[in-house]
Amino acid sequence: MTLPSFQDPGLLRRALTHRSYRNEHPEAIEDNERLEFLGDAVLDFVTGAWLYNRFPEMTEGQLTRLRAALVRTKQLADFAGAFDLGAELLLGKGEEDTGGRERESLLCATFEAMIGAFYLDSGLDRVASFVQPLLGQASVRVLEQQTDVDARSMLQEWAQAELGLTPIYRTVEEAGPDHIKTFTIQVRIGSEVYGAGVGRSKQTAALAAAEEALARAGLT
Repeated sequence: MTLPSFQDPGLLRRALTHRSYRNEHPEAIEDNERLEFLGDAVLDFVTGAWLYNRFPEMTEGQLTRLRAALVRTKQLADFAGAFDLGAELLLGKGEEDTGGRERESLLCATFEAMIGAFYLDSGLDRVASFVQPLLGQASVRVLEQQTDVDARSMLQEWAQAELGLTPIYRTVEEAGPDHIKTFTIQVRIGSEVYGAGVGRSKQTAALAAAEEALARAGLT
């Protein structure tokens, strides 16, 4: 797959410039972190608008969960890989030597930066035209796999995408003799308790807590 054409190639170069390269090359005016911030916002909007029109039968919770899956780190890193962005990155020697070109988080950030640069270069309509076919292909895979995704995975994807936080599970009570013991587990996101669950095993209780948290977040 080929990258979109840029009217200003300098914007694409900036999108491909990691901070480690700029640290070692003072002549590099700017790295890609500000473009990453912009591209993240643009991708969220374009993805949300596409999902709203593509799946009119879905509830808000379903749309939110699907958007989270489409813009999560692994998926965006896969998009970056399809365009071989890793090979085009400008990296410092240390980042290069530690496998930066294959690192998911770095590839994800680079794809977001490229989208931010393309938005500045060509506007929202062209970004949407570029991104929508990628979303179409990815959404088919996501929807096929979603039956295999448990509540804990769904909650984590949503919390990381929407809040930038990872859910934390904590056992708050153990009751009963060993052979019929029950566990109560709370799941926190940040400082808030989002859900609690009870089960005969910690795994079952954590799953119940995640399901309650998803319901509270409007995702089920």
